[in-house]
Amino acid sequence: MLYFSLADTAKTEHLLALDGADERLKLFKADLLEEYSFEQAIEGCEAVFHTASPVKFIVTDPQNELIDPALKGTMNVLNTCKKTSSVKRVIVTSSMAAVIVRQPPLEPNDVVDESFFSDPSVCMETEYWYPLSKTLAENVAWQFSKDNGMDMVFINPGFVIGPLLQPTLNFSVEMIVDMINGKNPFNSIYYRFVDVRDVALAHVNALETPSANGRYIMDGPSMTIYEIKEIMRELFPDLCVADTKEEGEIKEIIYKVCVEKVKNLGVEFTPLKSSLRDTIISLKEKCLI
Repeated sequence: MLYFSLADTAKTEHLLALDGADERLKLFKADLLEEYSFEQAIEGCEAVFHTASPVKFIVTDPQNELIDPALKGTMNVLNTCKKTSSVKRVIVTSSMAAVIVRQPPLEPNDVVDESFFSDPSVCMETEYWYPLSKTLAENVAWQFSKDNGMDMVFINPGFVIGPLLQPTLNFSVEMIVDMINGKNPFNSIYYRFVDVRDVALAHVNALETPSANGRYIMDGPSMTIYEIKEIMRELFPDLCVADTKEEGEIKEIIYKVCVEKVKNLGVEFTPLKSSLRDTIISLKEKCLI
């Protein structure tokens, strides 16, 4: 049986349409900032997946828009788990944003693994508010786990793309739409994507593998906008993909990522070409492009 908490129970059609939802899915209304709102959803559960946190890179009030929901939401969920004797393991969705913001900055020969943590002071100095929110939330979860002896596993994915369940865009897939529409016409950014189906499998296997522990980072190869658009054009010759200037200074940091640990959970990474294909098919089916 799957218990699912969400802020707006009116937006549930895509969840209720899932195979077996009538028998095996139960929905609850909950609020990250409301202290006791998760009790009903967690009662009787053996495991909890804490996946909710706002994803925004442009904010006017970082404390209220990102940091409070991330921190307080995490603590509200964990405090409820602590009070619920049936809970045996908690899987927390963190982010590569909680891994890579450091000083000195990462360099091309650096190999990022689970031992890398973003520095909150660097996040604040650079006004990287979303990485700050995810870093602080993961830090308090780690401390909570140590203080309370709670079995906790962290999944740290990069930008997640793939088929959409919901009828609306999420932040990562919206980047694909922006590339198609030419919102950023310059080849100035590296992207790393991971497939949503791989991330989901990592979460499930982190629950079902008794030896799973600590963090599991998940990220794909570095690709420029120009390179990604070339793949899109190859896959969908009839898709009107906006031009991007091949030349230009790449401003983002490039580095290597070791994903061997998550492979021990039985995760085999979907090739980017397949993820892009299925993302665009999903966008077309939902009339989002």
